[in-house]
Amino acid sequence: MVQMKVIKCPSDKLSLTNCLVVNENDFSPERVKHVEVRTNALQGYIFTIKVSEGVPQGSVGFSLVQRKWTNVALNSVIDVVPYRFGEGSYLSNITVEADFLQKAKSNQDAYDTNKMAEEFTHFFFDQSFSVGQQVAMGLITRNTQVLFERAEGSMLNLTGTAKGKAATQSIISRDWDFTKLGIGGLDKEFSNIIRRAFATRLFPPEVVDKLGTGKTLMARQIGKMLNTREPKIISGPEVLNKYVGESEANIRKLFAEAEEEQKKFGDNSGLHLIIFDEFDAVCKSRYMYNSGGTGVQDSVVNQLLAKIDGVEQLNNVLLIGMTNRRDLIDDALLRPGRLEVQVEIGLPDEQGRVQILEIHTAKMREHKLLAPDVDLADLAVKTKNFTGAEIEGLVRAAQSTAMNRFIQLKNNFEIDPEAAEKIIVKHEDFYHALEHDIKPAFGPSDDNLDLYVASGIVRWGTQIQRILDDGDLLLQQTRTQDITSPITVLLEGPVGCGKTALAVSMALKSDFPFIKLCSPENMIGFVESAKCQTIKKIFDDADKSQLSCIVVDDIERLLDYVAIGPRFSNTVLQALLVLLKKKLRKGRKLIVIGTTSCRDVLDSMGIVEAFNTVIHVPSIWSTDQLKQVLQTVKRDRVDKFVSLLEDENWRGPSSFRTSEAVDSKSKKLSIVKGYLLSYLWYL
Repeated sequence: MVQMKVIKCPSDKLSLTNCLVVNENDFSPERVKHVEVRTNALQGYIFTIKVSEGVPQGSVGFSLVQRKWTNVALNSVIDVVPYRFGEGSYLSNITVEADFLQKAKSNQDAYDTNKMAEEFTHFFFDQSFSVGQQVAMGLITRNTQVLFERAEGSMLNLTGTAKGKAATQSIISRDWDFTKLGIGGLDKEFSNIIRRAFATRLFPPEVVDKLGTGKTLMARQIGKMLNTREPKIISGPEVLNKYVGESEANIRKLFAEAEEEQKKFGDNSGLHLIIFDEFDAVCKSRYMYNSGGTGVQDSVVNQLLAKIDGVEQLNNVLLIGMTNRRDLIDDALLRPGRLEVQVEIGLPDEQGRVQILEIHTAKMREHKLLAPDVDLADLAVKTKNFTGAEIEGLVRAAQSTAMNRFIQLKNNFEIDPEAAEKIIVKHEDFYHALEHDIKPAFGPSDDNLDLYVASGIVRWGTQIQRILDDGDLLLQQTRTQDITSPITVLLEGPVGCGKTALAVSMALKSDFPFIKLCSPENMIGFVESAKCQTIKKIFDDADKSQLSCIVVDDIERLLDYVAIGPRFSNTVLQALLVLLKKKLRKGRKLIVIGTTSCRDVLDSMGIVEAFNTVIHVPSIWSTDQLKQVLQTVKRDRVDKFVSLLEDENWRGPSSFRTSEAVDSKSKKLSIVKGYLLSYLWYL
């Protein structure tokens, strides 16, 4: 045992070695490789040593980090004893908690743990390491597995497969208590919020990472395919800046590296990839703004045009813009030589949906967290009309549902401690998400069209079957023929004859990707301009799908028609006339099914002639037809309604007898129909 004085490490380079630095006369490196530092009788620390002439004899150099860990002070005297590891004292793995040494220099740059692990084993090969305050030591070898964990509260951004368990920072206050909320009866609502919004933050990051969707940015995939430089990905709004000239400067910065490389290497320059998301946010048409604008949008467009098609245009840049509002983009950017290759991404077909589901469930399958009963092909069938983003959302919602099984909402949030080993995403989780969480923007889901035909269509006569057959022919015509304008059909008939149900039934039977109901019910209180914009948006959305069906219900109500006056909205009328006759883009097919109870009124407005086909929907007018309805419905005790019709002595309910007699067969039929409808609704 040698008593030695603690001094500072003689150089920063030696401080980074994690070794104690001694004089060669105290410990010869040929005979002593490791030493034990004893600060008291109970505690010892093992270090690998290095020799340096900068350390006086009888002293030992400690770095600041070492002094903090061993709790020794400068100029104090400690006991240092040579130490020898036993045979087999080699570390099979080591986990390192990583953080910034100087908090002021923290940043969000990504640090690849795979490269860090490689450097760690190279730099600290054959050195001893201890775990915390315990004397559990071992030596680093080339085969030691090194994992890095982020220290609690650290902003360090770790990436790579050598990333260990991250320190979990709960987003829920530890002293939170539901009983202190002061709001009762909201257990279900809170449970849903926690499941959808916070479930992934309540579980350890390594568990969530295994469930991750495995999404790879399209930009990076294109970059790998084309062997480009690291792609630059920017969202349109990030370019804009409130200070004069900064927005244009941000555009120039995107091209700066490519310009510099072009000057140095000319045609041998590498390809630079720039991805512009939300492209329409900064490249709106320069003719859309009035003179009172700031002109920032115009300047940004002009700067971008100068870079991609200016005097010093670059041939080492691939610019990709992404938008869902092509109509807003300045025409100058879409001309040949600029963004001339324009690709429209439509809804994925069934095979495409299978591929998207496979991508977003890849990690779950890799870590065996996807139950065997999950049939991706069946899910692809059920997710008709889903976009890729909506399918990704469906997978996340299913994961949240699976995680929610291990969250208990009592006074606080309690998580099953064995949840990490038990979590499995099951078939039922996906179908719960389909039913309750994720609905496609396209298709009938957002309009609840099924409610209009909940009881089915009763074919009470040949007329109804003929109408349905005509509808099938029109749908087939829309599907197969090369049309340039929408196929339009108007169902007209008396109030209550079932026009809306027939129109919705046709639409649902079409199985088109886009089905939308344009109903006055959804425009209550709208001014004329707002109503026109809503109707136009429905037709614009239909233009994004190859096959579309729009049901324009109760047209006279859309036009605000009233018999007193008469009064109607000419603005909405003109909008409908234009949209019903608008030309379709190549490859687009649209059928419009309208309904009205006032054909004569619409005829006088000139809107009936805008429809290619007009079909009359009759009402029930005979006893035999009503019997057919009753036999189809097959309800108990409906025979009494038939007996009322056949009873020649029945003259209606007592409430009618004081005012008028029910002598005519048509009036008797009307009353019985009313009774029947009330009875069926009650059942």
